[in-house]
Amino acid sequence: MLKINILCAIAALVAAPLLAADELSETGEYLDGVAAIVNDGVVLKSQFEKQLAAVTKRAKEQNMQLPPEKVLREQILERLIVVEIQMQRAKRIGLLDQISDQYINVSIQRIADQNGIPFDQMPALLAQDGIDYAEFRESLREELTINELKGIEVMRSIRVSEREIEQCIIDIENNVVVNSDWQLSHILLSIPESADTATAAAIEQSANDIYARLQDGADFRELAARYSEGPTGLEGGSLGWINGQQIPSIFTEVLKDKVAGDVTAPFRSANSIHIVKVDNLRSAVERSEINQTKIRHILIQPTEIIDDATAKQRLETALAKIREGEDFAEQAKLLSDDPGSANLGGDLGWAETDSFAPEFKAAADAAELNQVTEPFRTQFGWHILEVLERRVYDNTDEVKERNCVGRIRNSKQEEETLLWIQRMRDEAFVDSRI
Repeated sequence: MLKINILCAIAALVAAPLLAADELSETGEYLDGVAAIVNDGVVLKSQFEKQLAAVTKRAKEQNMQLPPEKVLREQILERLIVVEIQMQRAKRIGLLDQISDQYINVSIQRIADQNGIPFDQMPALLAQDGIDYAEFRESLREELTINELKGIEVMRSIRVSEREIEQCIIDIENNVVVNSDWQLSHILLSIPESADTATAAAIEQSANDIYARLQDGADFRELAARYSEGPTGLEGGSLGWINGQQIPSIFTEVLKDKVAGDVTAPFRSANSIHIVKVDNLRSAVERSEINQTKIRHILIQPTEIIDDATAKQRLETALAKIREGEDFAEQAKLLSDDPGSANLGGDLGWAETDSFAPEFKAAADAAELNQVTEPFRTQFGWHILEVLERRVYDNTDEVKERNCVGRIRNSKQEEETLLWIQRMRDEAFVDSRI
């Protein structure tokens, strides 16, 4: 997002008229205008015009009818206002400094890997689609920042009870929904916390009217773009493919008898009304197995007193003692700087080696059973390790529980996010100029 120093520029921006996108100054330079003042920041008209052009282009490519122009412009401006409020919040809590260039690079590398594209070819490929690489990076930075903010202020506040997990596992074992993958689209109508009975009834009637139009053959994507308050509304409400065990629990009951092409009748959650379309579905694999390794290790961390060479030498001395018959566990209790495993004789329990640092994983994967490795270095210090056992472990139950936590959190996330956004929006000073 384009940011300006509001302390220096706000007076001039507030007084300036809203300028046409192609208006020129007396020197022939393009001028920008203010689309909205948001607290002590602004949404620029250039941002608004770019968003409008991007949404319009995407809808044209997908042959999707957008809402009337007035409504569309209001939706896009509101989206930008909410983003500005969130970015201001992220700045206040110091989150912006945590989204480093390296973090951006890692995220771009992940996108490139998913698409089978070399990292260094990303700028040229984006340019072919008319996307400026620098703007792409800033847009990604903004998205990552907001996701981190949401994780801090929304996701961490969502609680999942043992009872909810138990009920979810029963659903997994008995409900066909969780044994499939679902491609879904979604229309969400929010009911404000302050809504009275008449207001809530009017919103419910709107949902019923939308459903009736869908039953008469209206395009789901177009109605989602026109009415949905969900985050993917302007994208036709598409939620993409979702594993059945990650389906929000509030969707489970209404999807159980649905097939591709079906649309659910409106259904209510605490502060929202939902309509869901099944775009497609496919069978999913339920059983899960992983390779696990049982390892114990000794870690020596270099310090200001113990340099790198001394740390390695201490491990070489311990290794010699172990090979002469001394007990590995006793050496770990005496020497190891790992607070989590030292008192356990260095025992790390059963784990996937992928969960360790790359150098540790490489050593563990190469080690012979019951043979102590030579000292090796990781970012944490110097290690020796011993692989005690290897196994193929059926972790289906753990996956079910983990996925249940995800399902329950996901079912609560959208409403909690909407309420969070509403609260911030209500507290913000906003002066729209479009």
